[in-house]
Amino acid sequence: MKGSLIIIVFFILGITTSHFQLLPERLSEGNLSLYALCGLMFCVGISIGADPNTLLSFRKLNPRFTLLPVVTIVGTLTGCTVASLFLPSLHTVECCAIGSGMGYYSLSTIIISQYKGAELGTIALLSNILREITVLIAAPLLLRLFGPLAPISVGGATTMDTTLPIISQTCGQKYIIISIFHGCVTDFSVTFLVTLFCSI
Repeated sequence: MKGSLIIIVFFILGITTSHFQLLPERLSEGNLSLYALCGLMFCVGISIGADPNTLLSFRKLNPRFTLLPVVTIVGTLTGCTVASLFLPSLHTVECCAIGSGMGYYSLSTIIISQYKGAELGTIALLSNILREITVLIAAPLLLRLFGPLAPISVGGATTMDTTLPIISQTCGQKYIIISIFHGCVTDFSVTFLVTLFCSI
C-alpha cells in the first residue's frame, strides 16, 4: 500500500513539474520515458537474478501450477473484453492494453503513455494500482470465496514482490514458490502484451 501511494505522489509531481514547465525543454521533449523504461527492465532483471534459490525452487513446482499464469492472462484479457462493452469511450484493444499491465503499473503506464498518450496512461496507472491494492486488502476474502490460488491470480505480476508477503501470510508458505513463478511469468508478459495491444 505504501509503495502504491509513493508511486501516485511521484506521478502527481511529474504532472505538476511538466504543467509549470519546471524541466529543461530538452528533457520534456526527449526520450526520458524510454530511458526510465530501460531502467525499470534492468531492475526487474536484477531482482530475479539476485536470488539464485528462486530459480532453483522452480524445479519443485507441480507441473499443474505452471498453467496458473496462462489462466490469469487469459482471464484478465477476457474480463477486459467484457468490460469494454460497458465502456463506450474505450476501445476493446485499449482495455486489453490496460489489463495487460497485470498490476505492473510503473512499466505498463510508461509504455501505454508513449503509444496512446497520457490520458490512457493515467487510466492504466490507476487500474493497475487498484489491482495490487485489491490483493493487499481483500486477500483473506478471496481465499475464503475462491480458494488459495485466487489471491495469486488477482495479484498478477505483483505476486513476486509487493503482494508476496500478504499471499504468504494468507495462503500459507507452500504457495510462495507458486506465487513467485506466477509473478515472474506474468511480469515477463507485460512488455510484450501491452506493446502488442498498443500497436494494434
